[in-house]
Amino acid sequence: MRQASSPSRHQKKILIYSHDTFGLGHLRRCRAIAHALVGAFSDLSVLILSGSPIIGSFDFRARVDFVRIPGVIKLRSGEYTSLGLHIDIEQTLAMRASIIEQTAKAFDPDIFIVDKEPLGLHGEVEATLQVLAERGTRLVLGLRDVLDDPDIMREEWQRKNVLPALETLYDEIWTYGLPQIHDPLAGLDLPPKVLDKVCFTGYLRRTLPTNRPTTEPMPFGDDPFVLVTPGGGGDGVELVDWVMRTYEARVEPLYPALVLLGPFMAPEHQAAFMERAASLRDVHIRKFTPNIEDYLDQAMAIVGMGGYNTFCEILSFDKPTLIVPRVVPRREQAIRADKAEECGLVKVLAIDDYPDVPLMTEALVALPKQPPPSTAGFSGLLDGHLTITRRVADILGEGRTPPGTGTRPDAAPAPLVAAGS
Repeated sequence: MRQASSPSRHQKKILIYSHDTFGLGHLRRCRAIAHALVGAFSDLSVLILSGSPIIGSFDFRARVDFVRIPGVIKLRSGEYTSLGLHIDIEQTLAMRASIIEQTAKAFDPDIFIVDKEPLGLHGEVEATLQVLAERGTRLVLGLRDVLDDPDIMREEWQRKNVLPALETLYDEIWTYGLPQIHDPLAGLDLPPKVLDKVCFTGYLRRTLPTNRPTTEPMPFGDDPFVLVTPGGGGDGVELVDWVMRTYEARVEPLYPALVLLGPFMAPEHQAAFMERAASLRDVHIRKFTPNIEDYLDQAMAIVGMGGYNTFCEILSFDKPTLIVPRVVPRREQAIRADKAEECGLVKVLAIDDYPDVPLMTEALVALPKQPPPSTAGFSGLLDGHLTITRRVADILGEGRTPPGTGTRPDAAPAPLVAAGS
């Protein structure tokens, strides 16, 4: 077991890597973790490495900054291509790997958190992991609650040769969820040596920003409304179209709907939806906003696609929710939605039923009468930031568990169990 970073450092530093090929999920998760950590530690700085093309649209707290690496995009075929540069994908990946390694060497973090991809996109953080391991940096793999079907993930991690890094490089694996809802590593045939590193943190609570810019007035005044959010929007056209068709049909009276399209929805689709909404008195459309929390807070119910961040927002703002999950290129959203419905947290419509207007009408009529997620009775459901803060305190020598002692990473936090289980 390698030694931890020197405790003599006065300024503690955490580096977070997010490959960000498409959408908002990885970036928003890393940003939420960074903000929680600098809020908990006055002597801590966090630097985020991100390939998101819109990272500059977000506000960051003091002592949180980012380095933008060249962007790539994942096509529906599963292949990648350069996002902004008209160069070969291999050149782009080589540039990204070099920037990541040089940034890590210069920043010299106490902790390096890698989001989701153990070796990074096409292995781009493997060299950085090796360098930081030699320096004694604590290496953490952060996983969302759902990855994909176990058979797919097992084959993918075998193909990418992930296991050696999980066994010998990573010190801890943080899973941002609860095992009672879903265990992303179940069925992957991982050895006990790896599973002993796993800490289930609970989901990441979202709150209203304290110093947020003033948002636009709500379009329906004080009247209750349903918020429709396709997340980043790049693959949310069917969801928005399905909702729009339902309001256009007017089979049943419905509460007004506010639709937030997301920054990655194609301009032609955005324009078409805006035009359709202009003739509907009870549908209002707005484009991307990085400050979605106000809308979530004031909405009476939510219709969304079921990405990790949307799910955390649903739980945090405790709204009755209808999820219409995507199934390509991964089944992650569908798995999460099905598990959440089984646990009594949300209701689900399958995207395969699109564009069945009577079915969506029935779901929207029933939506406001659904119980909120809190009635499902889970303990520790939104303890993610608290658990992560405890672990960071231990790693930095400010808590009970010195790094490198072999103590299980999940020993410090209280057990997370479902009420009544």
